[in-house]
Amino acid sequence: MSNAKSQKLRQLIDAEEPLILPYGACALHARMAERMGFKAVALSGGWASVFFMGHPDASLISLPELTTIARAMALRTDIPVIADADQGFGNAVNTYYAIRAFINAGVAGVHLEDQPYPKRCGFVEGKEVIPMKEMVGKLCAAQEARKEMNPDFVIIARVDSLTAVGGGMDETIRRCKAYRKDGGADVLYIEGPSTTEEMRHIRAAVEGPLFCSLNAVIPHPSVEELRDLGQCIVQLAEMICEPGIIASWDLLERYQARGMAAWNEFMEQTHDHPLARLRHFDLVGFPEIRELEEKYLPKKNLDKYAQSSGLYKFDR
Repeated sequence: MSNAKSQKLRQLIDAEEPLILPYGACALHARMAERMGFKAVALSGGWASVFFMGHPDASLISLPELTTIARAMALRTDIPVIADADQGFGNAVNTYYAIRAFINAGVAGVHLEDQPYPKRCGFVEGKEVIPMKEMVGKLCAAQEARKEMNPDFVIIARVDSLTAVGGGMDETIRRCKAYRKDGGADVLYIEGPSTTEEMRHIRAAVEGPLFCSLNAVIPHPSVEELRDLGQCIVQLAEMICEPGIIASWDLLERYQARGMAAWNEFMEQTHDHPLARLRHFDLVGFPEIRELEEKYLPKKNLDKYAQSSGLYKFDR
């Protein structure tokens, strides 16, 4: 079974210019990325755990919960979605079934990491990795699952050994080569470099498509610099979610200090924003609901629009 979105994702990864990839936690974030012109979007397991569970990124969100979010993102966008598959939710057997679940959810690809179960955020102290051969087995199981369901499905191997217990640069390069040669990974994703020099060193030592996380590389290099560093993807892991929670926190804090005046001030400042005053309904598709009603419901059922009023108006 072929998947057009997986084919499109492969084209984007193989393109001369790196794919700019924002990460989100829900279908709304995916629609925002698509509306802003991004060509693909990714589901962050860490941010999904924070947004939906109120838990840290420590294997406290389940496979069914994550695939439910991934499915919503894939259904509500026309661009490819890459899902965070954590460490496959167990051993190689669990990984086989996890990949089948993500393919069934309609995403174009996943990244799968070499941490043990339970895992933790790649930037939290105490991180460990599983033996290299065990990860190769997981990647082979993932390949078997995609062969059966969607041969174009993209498998990204995330390498967490750079800052993990017993890891380092040499171990990371060794794993990169094994995950590509023996595990058949389409793309390598190296977590944790802190300098462009480290990124350059890995790029020189490893062939094929790869990208590195940018969280610890401050300030982030430009897209042009990342292209020159041989990155096939520019990962924007915090771009959608972190600004949102900071803005919400700050407004709640202002309300506690100043009461309703703070909220009224916010409403005045954002009056013309395209997502303010219920206009986010445009983004998520309320006009399409009205169109479907007009197309399929009896005409008398539409009298409700003339007989009611609302802050959100379809004809504005």
